[in-house]
Amino acid sequence: MRCDRVAQGVIDAATEMNIHVPVVVRLEGTNAMEAAELLSASGMNFMVAKSLKEAAEKVTSVLKK
Repeated sequence: MRCDRVAQGVIDAATEMNIHVPVVVRLEGTNAMEAAELLSASGMNFMVAKSLKEAAEKVTSVLKK
């Protein structure tokens, strides 16, 4: 999967739906680094994880706040 395309889709959907809560996105695959840069540059509250374990940890940390 081309992660950059997935990331752009997530950005577009979050913008259209006016999501203002943190969103954890796990990126693993082709263009994962580029996708992480897209998410970071979007100005939205995205948290990027490289594994399912890391994603679960990030979700847990957000829920504890």
